[in-house]
Amino acid sequence: MNHIISSYGYLAILLLMTLESACIPVPSEVVMLFGGALAAAGHLNLVDVIIVGTIGNLIGSYIAWGIGRWLGRAFVDRYGKYVFLKHEDLARAEKWFSKHGESTVFFSRLLPVLRTFISFPAGVAEMSLVKFGIFTLLGSLPWSAALAFLGYSLKNNWNSILGFFTGATDLIALVVGLAIVLFFYQNWKKRRVVGLNS
Repeated sequence: MNHIISSYGYLAILLLMTLESACIPVPSEVVMLFGGALAAAGHLNLVDVIIVGTIGNLIGSYIAWGIGRWLGRAFVDRYGKYVFLKHEDLARAEKWFSKHGESTVFFSRLLPVLRTFISFPAGVAEMSLVKFGIFTLLGSLPWSAALAFLGYSLKNNWNSILGFFTGATDLIALVVGLAIVLFFYQNWKKRRVVGLNS
């Protein structure tokens, strides 16, 4: 990945950050830290690295939002029963995003793991395209800027901080994974009780 960024500069940062926000787990920490380090070495401009990384996040987020918006409901209606999801679950998600969508998108964009996958459920819940874009931008900009500044400050030692992000990512992934398992277990349990009572 570092070789790609070194060779193609801003284009590589744009593409990789787009993929990361389109639900493809590309580590934005590596991309932006290394981009910042390249800026410190005089190969790139720090402000441009931040802008390009943020634009990539916005593009990728809109791609994932669009897939969720146009395919998510049909997918859940058709295959949801196999993973204990019902149309009512979509209605609850839509209600949640109508009340808390802005803060959910904003804060999720500031966290590893969640930032990669929040756009799809926002699309499934039909969150407003404009609001989604605004809060994605507001959350992506400080994330991209902080990582790029950190890489710029550390210069050749930028990868020394990756262990911290890996640990934080693993912890958040574990929490999210447990929450998903609990959600599906509760749905399975409810269906089982309904089945026994009918």
